[in-house]
Amino acid sequence: MKKIEAIIRKTRFEDVREALLAADIEWFSYYDVRGEGKMRQARIFRGVCYKTSCIERTLVNVVVRDKNVEKTIDAIEKAAYTGEIGDGRIFVIPVEDAIRIRTHERGNIALYNAEQEK
Repeated sequence: MKKIEAIIRKTRFEDVREALLAADIEWFSYYDVRGEGKMRQARIFRGVCYKTSCIERTLVNVVVRDKNVEKTIDAIEKAAYTGEIGDGRIFVIPVEDAIRIRTHERGNIALYNAEQEK
């Protein structure tokens, strides 16, 4: 099992959400986050100087079975891509175990319903 964390542009979230659902990734969580990027500049808007080093993004978290890792990464990459600086990052983290609280199931079976297995 792997946990995939993707930091993406807020404007690309709906595309990423649709891509994950199309790839049969049925459950994921997401959060609005802020971070500091490499670009440090100030922008002037209506005579007021604003620092733009604080970047607002969306963090998408999903835990998948090993067989679904590549299709999940591909879905995120294609949907989040604009070709400009600041498209984001994807991190793949090993997951030691997963437990479904309701049924006490552990491992891969805790991530999906066995009767829906294709």
